[in-house]
Amino acid sequence: MSEDIPPTEEIVPIGTLCKDLGISTRTLRYWEEVGIIESVERLDRANRGYTPYMVRRIRFIIKLRDLGLTIKEMQHLYEVYGNAKKTDRLIPELIGIFDQHIHTIDDRVAKLNSLRRDIVEYRERMLTKLKEAMQKESTGT
Repeated sequence: MSEDIPPTEEIVPIGTLCKDLGISTRTLRYWEEVGIIESVERLDRANRGYTPYMVRRIRFIIKLRDLGLTIKEMQHLYEVYGNAKKTDRLIPELIGIFDQHIHTIDDRVAKLNSLRRDIVEYRERMLTKLKEAMQKESTGT
């Protein structure tokens, strides 16, 4: 819990935030452990909480996760952004990561298309064998 916040800034409790975002408190705690988000201690010294800036950041991390970025990639982006505090350094890094993911997805799609062709071909052979067996049965041979 690393950030001092102005007393007037609204802090969202971890439970409320997790419910709103549909993620577990363990996920947020893990993201803190690996250093891709921070929380603040609430004024009442209760559970951790999150500022509006942090909430926006967590929403962005969820999008990155949904796009397939790994924790390691998010840590790298966090480091790049933290060192520069400028989007002109972050955006090229993000584009590079997305390019790699596009390449990975294209490879998966090619493999899935190949698998689909194999399955269709195998299915057709099985249909042919089934038809032949049914014809033999009906002719009694």
